[in-house]
Amino acid sequence: MQIIPSLDIQNGRSRLVWWPGASSGTGTPTDRPEVIATAFVEQGAPAIHLVDLDGAQKGRPANLPAISAVARAVAKPLQLAGGVDGPEQIEIAFAAGATRVLVPLWAVAEDQATLAQCLRIAGDWLGVGLDARPDSMRDYPWRHRSQPRLDELVTELHAAGVRRFVFSHATAEAGFEFVSTLAAGLDAEVLVAGGVTSTVELERLRASGVAGVILGEALFNGSIDLADALQVTR
Repeated sequence: MQIIPSLDIQNGRSRLVWWPGASSGTGTPTDRPEVIATAFVEQGAPAIHLVDLDGAQKGRPANLPAISAVARAVAKPLQLAGGVDGPEQIEIAFAAGATRVLVPLWAVAEDQATLAQCLRIAGDWLGVGLDARPDSMRDYPWRHRSQPRLDELVTELHAAGVRRFVFSHATAEAGFEFVSTLAAGLDAEVLVAGGVTSTVELERLRASGVAGVILGEALFNGSIDLADALQVTR
């Protein structure tokens, strides 16, 4: 199981300040994404996940200089989320240095043509973000179809060619059971993003068979130490 650090980018900077020596007053705090990403990679991170918060609001990648700076600084896969809502945005993300992209469910759930175009550009490096809670489909504003079950929707996306799924809210019991079943039976990468706050949860997710866990705020606030997390997954 991979541990993938995540940075939220806003106005060209990390939303959260990185200061691993805060408890002892050592080291220097920084909000420069490329510096933080480099620190994570030096500790053993196999990839970096970036969330373009401004891009999510604008509907296209917005923090292109910061994305490029991270891409130049780390020779690791770089996954971008936020503002990557269609084929044109994917091309912008790749041009900036991203090597993987994560599109939101709403961008492709009811638009097979857009999904096909996204897959044509990104192939296996396209991920789709979903909410693992079984009742999440109930709150989705379906316009052109009746409400599917979450497992039905995943099956449809997989049949269309999607080979990477990133689930939020997967640490609650119902979500965990769903993601565990999916990881065991689906020929695709299943990753969990958000909600993990301890190495105990990481051990449980590892045992479930998920391919990776994306960790953000837990690494910044000290709830999880990256070195400890990587050790759990070895």
